Amino acid sequence: MARYLFTLYCLVTSLAGWSQEFKERSSPLDVISMRYKESYIKITYSQPRKKGREIFGKLVPYGKEWSPGANEAAEITLTKDIAMKGFLIKAGTYTIFTIPEKEKWTIIISKDVGLWGSYNYNPKEDLIRFDVPVQSTGDLVYEPLTLKFDQRNDVANLLIMWDRTMITIPIKFIN
Repeated sequence: MARYLFTLYCLVTSLAGWSQEFKERSSPLDVISMRYKESYIKITYSQPRKKGREIFGKLVPYGKEWSPGANEAAEITLTKDIAMKGFLIKAGTYTIFTIPEKEKWTIIISKDVGLWGSYNYNPKEDLIRFDVPVQSTGDLVYEPLTLKFDQRNDVANLLIMWDRTMITIPIKFIN
């Protein structure tokens, strides 16, 4: 009888733990992807919201490493080699870092993965670095940080948009 009551107790307490609500993330996870022939690209990142804050130059300081998003660092996974602004990137998984400035951003593709934000960024792990100009979205305000592919066959642009700021990163599939 004692064994029966103990088993019943364990079952009830374990079910009570499962019934607890999961807390929704304030910066939900998002995944974007695109495909060309046998090539597939996926980017995983978290989407923080503007919430009335001044973003670039304040929340995201100029001149400091930042992985686009919140929480886990943004990662890009490639099933085949690509060229990003003319630089070869072999198939694999990498972390995306940026260094935002008012007029240009430095884009960094790092071999280091599984990171939390840019806290443990190590420049020795950089695969490539290049600059892209900052563009304005005009009156259009992106409340959530938004990453998007604009694909045309074997070429595409990775757009990173937040608040009234946008950058464009050119990508070419290599066969």
